[in-house]
Amino acid sequence: MPTLADYSQGAAFVRGQYLPIAEAAIPITDWGFLRSDATYDVVTVWDGAFFRLDAHLERFARSCESFRLDPGLSCAQITQVLEECVRLCGLRNAYVEMIATRGQPPWGSRDPRQAVNQFYAFAVPYVWIANEAQRAQGLNLVVSDVQRIPASSVDPRAKNYHWNDLTMGLLGALDAGGDTVVLTDGLGNVVEGPGFNLFCLNAHGVLVTPAQGVLEGITRRTVIEIAQAAGWPVEQRTLPVAELRGAREAFVTSSGGGVLPVTQVDGQAVATGLVGLVTQKLLDTYWAWHRDPRYSRAVVYG
Repeated sequence: MPTLADYSQGAAFVRGQYLPIAEAAIPITDWGFLRSDATYDVVTVWDGAFFRLDAHLERFARSCESFRLDPGLSCAQITQVLEECVRLCGLRNAYVEMIATRGQPPWGSRDPRQAVNQFYAFAVPYVWIANEAQRAQGLNLVVSDVQRIPASSVDPRAKNYHWNDLTMGLLGALDAGGDTVVLTDGLGNVVEGPGFNLFCLNAHGVLVTPAQGVLEGITRRTVIEIAQAAGWPVEQRTLPVAELRGAREAFVTSSGGGVLPVTQVDGQAVATGLVGLVTQKLLDTYWAWHRDPRYSRAVVYG
């Protein structure tokens, strides 16, 4: 008698089949592995509902178009796959990823047009990019001297796996005793970190977030919308390192945790060194919006 598949740790969709996450794999010859020739997006499920799924699907479609990748499925079909991954593992809070890879062209060919693109997806327990203590006390953010890959080389608005600059910057930050890192553009401005956007409340009481050389994060977009709804001034522009260091408050935004406070930059306290009132308000409202039917889509677990 065959044993039932164990989806308790997550479920994946690989080449038309659903598998336990531990059994999911891609061919070693797929250019998604060999060349990081892929795009992806991550949507979360919180308390049994997808958050801003439409926005993530729209961004995934734009990323595929930017990299000339075809997932071979419509947005409606992708939604069905993502929901089935969540349903199989029964997770109420989940991290759900959709991926399009280049696939493999015929042996000897260097023509990416000859490759058959592939679509993959998986759902695993919700991922926090900061631990409980860091979320409560705030992150120590290190400003790296590693320059982010220029947008003229790899468009950061299309979500991608070109992470070597981020990884090297993160290793340096961790070695220096920091919690995480933000990279610069080589011109004295901060841009983004590994999997997150950055905001600061500057000395003039304006929320500032970098506008160039960054992924236009869905959580970033949500925070901007919350701030605008509250009547708080927001500027999307270059953010000099000096302005960040002199800020009243700072925080990062990511699907892996929402709004995450920053209370130190390079080991020096941001203002009082405590989580700021504006940051806390944005954090509380962000999670409240997960219960808003305008942004949530309930998973049918069956």
